[in-house]
Amino acid sequence: MSDSAGTPHHLVPQPSAWVCRWVSYIPHGGTVLDLACGSGRHALLLARLGYRVHAVDRDPPALARLAGVAGIITLQADLEAGRWPYEGRSFDGIVVTNYLFRPLLPVLVSAVAPGGILIYETFALGNEAYGRPSNPDFLLRPGELLDAVRGSMRVIAYEDLKVDD
Repeated sequence: MSDSAGTPHHLVPQPSAWVCRWVSYIPHGGTVLDLACGSGRHALLLARLGYRVHAVDRDPPALARLAGVAGIITLQADLEAGRWPYEGRSFDGIVVTNYLFRPLLPVLVSAVAPGGILIYETFALGNEAYGRPSNPDFLLRPGELLDAVRGSMRVIAYEDLKVDD
């Protein structure tokens, strides 16, 4: 199976174990936002599982790999410039991996529909000892993600750990 850009889907990196672990908590058949979707590894997983997926990224070639895939709507947008492209929308699930733009944290929390779930996996301070990213602007501070959702969401799982590949 190939996508419209000719890249076989089996060459897309495997979905994150963290996302796979928690994806079943997204209401079945719901609408999911894959934020800064990159290669589309999570958008493809979610679409296969029957979710309606909005995949957004600033990289047109990455999005081209998802064009024409059933259940996926793509949007090219620079999430760090301009307005939030989903103003007034809510999602049953929001998936974010390997991306951090702090001004979006409250926007994401408010975009999760009642009964929905935010699955967030990214790098934290300490990662600089292992390589990239090493810029503190792209690394979560201790407790920062928990603070961002406090009072708005119930936390069902949180881990702060070193992951070996």
